[in-house]
Amino acid sequence: MISIALLQDIVDYGIIGLLGVMSFITLFFWVERLLFYRALKISHYTCKEKLEMDVTNHVHILSTFGSNAPYIGLLGTVCGIIITFYTMGQSGQIDVKTIMSSLALALKATAMGLVVAIPAIFFYNHLVRKIEKILMCWDIAKQSGTDENTSL
Repeated sequence: MISIALLQDIVDYGIIGLLGVMSFITLFFWVERLLFYRALKISHYTCKEKLEMDVTNHVHILSTFGSNAPYIGLLGTVCGIIITFYTMGQSGQIDVKTIMSSLALALKATAMGLVVAIPAIFFYNHLVRKIEKILMCWDIAKQSGTDENTSL
């Protein structure tokens, strides 16, 4: 049988760890995309669809993390609250100090989920705007017949 201490560790290290990894991956892909856009030469593309495929690569990860991180954090909070209530029920003691501190600690998972989600959505929106500008620059370059890169 799984002990309550083990469940608490799973919530603390599993959920918070997963959110930490998601935060790192979010930052990594945002920086990777910015570096890719900086080095991008739109004049090398003859097909807009190929350009669009290249500039939108990995952007969906930011959107996915931004929309799902709060739910993962909420899962950690719910598990923490369940563990708190179970522990109280098993001990038979109702100590307000213990209850409040346990519930406050359970909320850290939700806070971490928001810490991951808010920057992820910001980064996603930032990259979507850059993608729109790159595709517009490609259209302008093709309409004017020039092969020069328009300032992104």
